[in-house]
Amino acid sequence: MTWLRALAAAGLSVLMPGAGHALIRDWLRTLVFAGLYLSAIVIFLPSIDQVTAIGSVGEGMELVADEIDTMGQFVLSFIVLFAAIDATFRAMGLPPGASNESADGPTCPECGKELDEDLTFCHWCTTRLEPIEPDEIESDSAGETESDVEPVEANR
Repeated sequence: MTWLRALAAAGLSVLMPGAGHALIRDWLRTLVFAGLYLSAIVIFLPSIDQVTAIGSVGEGMELVADEIDTMGQFVLSFIVLFAAIDATFRAMGLPPGASNESADGPTCPECGKELDEDLTFCHWCTTRLEPIEPDEIESDSAGETESDVEPVEANR
């Protein structure tokens, strides 16, 4: 499912930069990529009257190919490519949580983000969590603490 989500995010980002980030609910990056792309279009297109005269997608592509110089096409292509790559990596969960070492409390084993100790699920990725039993803590040689949690498989 993660691969399908990553491919969908990449495909949407190719159609409109920022749309793939909206799919994965990364709203700040959605606004940044969409705003950057639309700003670049406004900067590199010579006249807004030409944009309003577009009747089909084919005419729009011809306008972009004819009216935007090579540098403008490069910039627009770079924004589209970077948005698609970024959306793909973010949908795959890379990098997993910015840095887990800086978290003071327990972290989610699924997404790596910090957990609220009072909840029985991760409020970031909705993974169900179950506290570790005290006898499991003693037998664990990795040195985990009592506040660490493990995911529980849920029937969906």
